[in-house]
Amino acid sequence: MEQLIGLDAQWLLAINGCHNAFFDAFMWHVSKMSSWILIAIVALIINLKHGWKPTLAFIVVVGCAVGCADFISSGIIKNAVQRLRPTHNPAIESLVHVVRGYRGGQFGFVSSHAANSFAAAVTVGLILPHRATLCSLLAWACLQCYSRMYLGVHYPGDILGGLLVGLACAAIAFAAWKRIVRRFIEPGGSLYTVRDAHQVTAAVWATVVLIAIAAIFQ
Repeated sequence: MEQLIGLDAQWLLAINGCHNAFFDAFMWHVSKMSSWILIAIVALIINLKHGWKPTLAFIVVVGCAVGCADFISSGIIKNAVQRLRPTHNPAIESLVHVVRGYRGGQFGFVSSHAANSFAAAVTVGLILPHRATLCSLLAWACLQCYSRMYLGVHYPGDILGGLLVGLACAAIAFAAWKRIVRRFIEPGGSLYTVRDAHQVTAAVWATVVLIAIAAIFQ
């Protein structure tokens, strides 16, 4: 266990140590939960085109997936485990590169960012009928997780734990979604089109491009 903890710290410092001004700004914006705004707006517009029932079901299912992931990670596991973040760990905090003075809360296991991001990305990616959309959302969630290590506020182990929580919540949410759709919305066919999925994919990569542009000019 001591060896694993030591490796966790080494990997964190290796990731956190590779920094420059551009990526400081880029990862700072990626890490914000507000970076999901464009993706959320596009997903909402797509649902509104299909009527109020899919819209309501989509909001409830994805909201429950993220809410459960956040509650389990922040409300239960962090308080139970109480593992100090790298930025609060006396053994390595002086070695951590801190961006804009941000150090996060005291405890970091598991990462609620990782849990929430993967819960949202996997739930939405499974609901929409296109593999490229799921892959794009997973890439976006991975980038958010990397940003947390880059900023020095989570160990890789924190991220892995959060990822598992997010995947579990997404699996339950998607199972609930399928039952809701079959029973109340579209019993005999597919609800979304490939074009719908492509629009979400475009929103993901547009978000990355916009954040990169913002980072260049900061």
